[in-house]
Amino acid sequence: MDPEEVELQNDYRYRNYAAVIEKALRNFESSSEWADLISSLGKLNKALQSNLRYSLLPKRLIIGKRLAQCLHPALPSGVHLKALETYEVIFKIIGTKWLAKDLFIYSSGLFPLLGHAAMAVKPVLLTLYERYYLPLQRALLPSLQAFITGLLPGLEEGLEVNDRYARQGSCLGQGLQISFLFNF
Repeated sequence: MDPEEVELQNDYRYRNYAAVIEKALRNFESSSEWADLISSLGKLNKALQSNLRYSLLPKRLIIGKRLAQCLHPALPSGVHLKALETYEVIFKIIGTKWLAKDLFIYSSGLFPLLGHAAMAVKPVLLTLYERYYLPLQRALLPSLQAFITGLLPGLEEGLEVNDRYARQGSCLGQGLQISFLFNF
């Protein structure tokens, strides 16, 4: 456990925040159809935003698992979009420090999404990558292979957002000083 996390466990306000998030996460357990998932994601968003003073999220592993489940290929794009909205809320709250440390938690749901995402979902996913993942630069190295594999489905011929994928690859290569990686 991180020393900052141990210190926060002694703060009663943080424990209350953790209880609110845990209550929001319980809504996922009773979800039986996709509309319930959208409702649960909305409640989770509200719970996450209820206390913005903490950049370290409680129950972040469970949050990451629930978000990854909401990005399952069998679910409709409305659920995917709501989940991506939740990811954005989380990334705004935690900042680059905690995103870099908890990259594996959030990336397990995001990286496989592009291959089966609806056209409405792809630009939103790319925006998340551009705003939050690319600025990580060297901190992204542990997940670089998965990140690149996640971008590859976007390089299909005829795809409307193909230029954005190429730009992300170029930015990634420049940020990591790997010039040979992405020369389109």
